[in-house]
Amino acid sequence: MSSLKAFLNPVQVENKEVVVSSRFMEDGKVIPFTIRPITQKENEQLIKRYTKKDKKGNETFNRTEYVQALTASAVVFPNLHDAKLQEKYGLGETETLKNMLLVGEYATLAQEVQSLSGLDTNINEDIEEAKNE
Repeated sequence: MSSLKAFLNPVQVENKEVVVSSRFMEDGKVIPFTIRPITQKENEQLIKRYTKKDKKGNETFNRTEYVQALTASAVVFPNLHDAKLQEKYGLGETETLKNMLLVGEYATLAQEVQSLSGLDTNINEDIEEAKNE
């Protein structure tokens, strides 16, 4: 019989440093981004923000803006709220990030955020692996 201890004290997912580009250098060293995992509660808030209802009650979900906001929300460093960064690249965290990165860099960062937050795992594969152990 398992106890609640495992649920009361889960292993914490740590922030992760991610090199998305060799373009960001200081003193000859590539500077990585630092990202954090997104909780389900944060995810639900983003989904709600990017889901709109029309007058007929039909819902539409803007997946592009959702992924952009999810990605920007996870960036710890550089601080996308920084006034100098926003002055150079654009107002708002999402716009700053979109203007700062090339398309491939952005895709790499978005994939790393989703992976760190558990969105790249297939629960069925995990169940099968656990069964086979």
